Amino acid sequence: MRPLYRPRPASHYRSSGSGSSTCQVPEPQSIARALAGHEGLARLGRLLHESNRRMAVVLPALPGTLSRFVRAGPVDEDGWSLLAANAAVAAKLRHLQPHLEAMLAEQGIHPHQVRIKVQQQG
Repeated sequence: MRPLYRPRPASHYRSSGSGSSTCQVPEPQSIARALAGHEGLARLGRLLHESNRRMAVVLPALPGTLSRFVRAGPVDEDGWSLLAANAAVAAKLRHLQPHLEAMLAEQGIHPHQVRIKVQQQG
């Protein structure tokens, strides 16, 4: 198990520029670098990218303004979830589900199973 706190090396910090002050500030990092530097966050970033990629593939199949009421959900080893804003949108997505799965399969995206879930209001 990793310790909860690991002190950073002195090279990680820079002087605050106030002269005699010993206050040190960490070097700024881009969000991408911070995500890549942490294993858990890097995995989360990859899953988010994969979910957005799948959404881009199926978006053209969503009729009219339906896409405004559908959000990309989580990806796991069994498939991908689409989050519907309400039960009516979920019903329409269930009618489209075979077509959406075929679109993902055509793009070589596996597993291509699509789960439809009604998004919880909170």
